[in-house]
Amino acid sequence: MTKKFLVAGLLALLTPLPLTAQPAAPDPQALMTPAFIDDVRDWLANPIVNLSITAQNQLRGQLAQDGIDALDKQWRAERENDDKPLISATLSAPLSSYLLRVQAGATGLYTEIFIMDSNGLNVGQSAITGDYWQGDEAKFQKTFSVAPDAVFIDEAEWDEERKIWRAQLNLAIADQTSGKAIGAATVEVNLTELQRRGAAAS
Repeated sequence: MTKKFLVAGLLALLTPLPLTAQPAAPDPQALMTPAFIDDVRDWLANPIVNLSITAQNQLRGQLAQDGIDALDKQWRAERENDDKPLISATLSAPLSSYLLRVQAGATGLYTEIFIMDSNGLNVGQSAITGDYWQGDEAKFQKTFSVAPDAVFIDEAEWDEERKIWRAQLNLAIADQTSGKAIGAATVEVNLTELQRRGAAAS
């Protein structure tokens, strides 16, 4: 082997392999069709959703901001502590059990689901969220505060750990009797899986 080829071979070995390119972001608006949203609304129509939101609304009423902040602060503190009364009560609620079953039954399509009351506080969830109050975020402000049937689809985000694209589908939840908004739901969708299923069906 000549010196020239030996040097070239060594350089090839020392050159780092290119990283796998991140796939292009899918369009959440295009993937989350009216039919897809209707499917989500179908399982949100389970009576446990309305009953749980209504019960918490009646229990808490319209909280002042300092009361909301205190609950949110407690939630954040409990995430770091062994003692988790607020988190445990929320995760053990029947609504949380239902949402966990929905997520499991979707086999990878949903990465997180949580339901909020009229204050924007969590009522039930499929996993521990970073905070307890969502009322200062678009997921709540662009749904509950807009209309009983409002829908807000957020932008796609790349999940580096899971290597998937995901986006949040947010919907106002209306009382089944009065038709008035009583809360909201956030369903985080695995766009990569949703896109795969769409391609397989076509």
